[in-house]
Amino acid sequence: MTLLILALATLLSVVTLLPLSGSHAWWVRMWDFPRVQIAIAHALVIALALWFLSGPWLWVTLVPMLAGLALHLWRIRPFTPLARREMRFAPHRDDGAEVLLLAANVLMQNERHDLVRKLVEEVDPDVLLLMETDRRWIENLKPVLDRYPRVLALPKDDCYGILFATRLETIEAEIDYLTSDETPSVWAELRTRSGRLFRFVGLHPQPPVPGVDTEQRDAQILYASRFARKSDVPLVTMGDFNDAAWSATSRLFQHYGRFLDPRIGRGLYASFHATNLLIRCAIDQFFVTDDIAVVDFRLGEYTGSDHFPVIARIRIDPDEARSLNRRPPPMTEEEREEIDARIAEYRAGLRRPKPQDAA
Repeated sequence: MTLLILALATLLSVVTLLPLSGSHAWWVRMWDFPRVQIAIAHALVIALALWFLSGPWLWVTLVPMLAGLALHLWRIRPFTPLARREMRFAPHRDDGAEVLLLAANVLMQNERHDLVRKLVEEVDPDVLLLMETDRRWIENLKPVLDRYPRVLALPKDDCYGILFATRLETIEAEIDYLTSDETPSVWAELRTRSGRLFRFVGLHPQPPVPGVDTEQRDAQILYASRFARKSDVPLVTMGDFNDAAWSATSRLFQHYGRFLDPRIGRGLYASFHATNLLIRCAIDQFFVTDDIAVVDFRLGEYTGSDHFPVIARIRIDPDEARSLNRRPPPMTEEEREEIDARIAEYRAGLRRPKPQDAA
């Protein structure tokens, strides 16, 4: 039993320390995701050590396990009711300044098109973002897409197709590539029914899997945050980031773009994996700048995908938003220069796709 406990403690110490290295290697970054599960494993090893070990072996095990558990709990804590909330929800008022948004990774191989159609019909969002859409998905969703005067679609058979639809006045909307890989993003400038301008960014970068490191994913996420920092127009971004909410990249994205997260102080809202509780993690993200008030934020019902949909109602009212939201901490000049330099490394690879515009 002693050898088993020591082996488990060593393994947990390694997977805890690897993400701190800053490496982009997929086999390093993958350990950003299961922090909750790793924290539970730490607690179990601590219990086993207290029960079975004594003398030096007990302390050799307890010290790294307690330190690792503290690190994981520190990263997870903001996404629990123990943390102070960044945003207070605004009351619902049907005055034309509110926008209802729905983002869902439909899972390209998913055959339950009817469940996604039902979701869109019931939520009836003003802005719709769907990911992993191929031509079959777009054809099967046509009955609900016909409701929208503006639809942009880039069907792909590699799990990185994307679809954007809105009934709001559209100043500009396009599907673009932020990095040199094959994962497109959505950019749009829209007006609420009351005439208030805001911007929307939809992202779906690649996850860290064998053969795919995270340089491109991190660049895509950070480049989107730069878009927010360069503008004084309210901005909302959502999508399947394929990155844990507590990862270094997500935290840097939030800090650099001065974004707020309604999950802080409320809960994980873990959206993936929809059918496997053991590996569930918060990788579908929703961030807004501090001049946007959030009225509601929740996960949708199961649609046959491995992701739960993300549903949010926002209010474009900077005065009300600033009375409800905490001001993000300012960046230092050193931080800004470092991130600008990091983003500049990837700009040369940007390309334009040829989306299907159904407007």
